[in-house]
Amino acid sequence: MQDYESLLKRVCELLVPFVEQGTALREDSDFVADLNFDSLKVMKLVEQVEDEYDISIPLNILPDVQTIKDFVMQLQKLVSP
Repeated sequence: MQDYESLLKRVCELLVPFVEQGTALREDSDFVADLNFDSLKVMKLVEQVEDEYDISIPLNILPDVQTIKDFVMQLQKLVSP
């Protein structure tokens, strides 16, 4: 079982290549407003997370994800059923 903090730490590590250098990654960082994510970056992140945890992330959860915390909470449900 993956705890929230370890998932948050790993997701932040996976986010680093997608954001401008020096961008602060916080739980409440908004993917669009704070991290300048577009749909392509979202799909690349999803692909990396799927590979990392050997899971499939249903695309229908993405509209409910606005912040890093939202994403990690959804991820936690998928990796810790």
